[in-house]
Amino acid sequence: MPAKKPATKSLNLAVRRNADRFPEDFMFQLNEEEFKNLRFQIETSSAYGGRRYLPYAFREHGVAMLSSVLRSDRAVQIRILIVRAFVRLRHVLSSNRVLAARIEKLSQTVKDHASLFEMVMQDIKREEAELEHEIYLMKAPRRRKAQIGFVRPGK
Repeated sequence: MPAKKPATKSLNLAVRRNADRFPEDFMFQLNEEEFKNLRFQIETSSAYGGRRYLPYAFREHGVAMLSSVLRSDRAVQIRILIVRAFVRLRHVLSSNRVLAARIEKLSQTVKDHASLFEMVMQDIKREEAELEHEIYLMKAPRRRKAQIGFVRPGK
């Protein structure tokens, strides 16, 4: 007969019984909005049944602390996989820092170019408006009316 899978209920019970091993920086409980967002992302039903309490989320050290709470063979294998996943995640993050720095530099360059482009466009629009005004004056020059009357000498 295969080994029975530990239920989420058992995990939550074990965590509550050993609450002193899980400070806030090891584990936290999701709020309603986070839980709805999570449920939406993993496309679970919200109709009937399901959870009555908000789920817990474990940080890296909280997952390591679970090893002292859970003792089944399956739990040991899962802990090993989780620790390896965190090690791999840390490796990926450290190797991608250089890439992230380059992306940040490129995005700053793009922002600089966008602001320069905006300034050039404003200059072009201003010059275009001045040119349109000059063309208007050339098409319809103002005609001076002939002055009527005497002209004093010296003026």
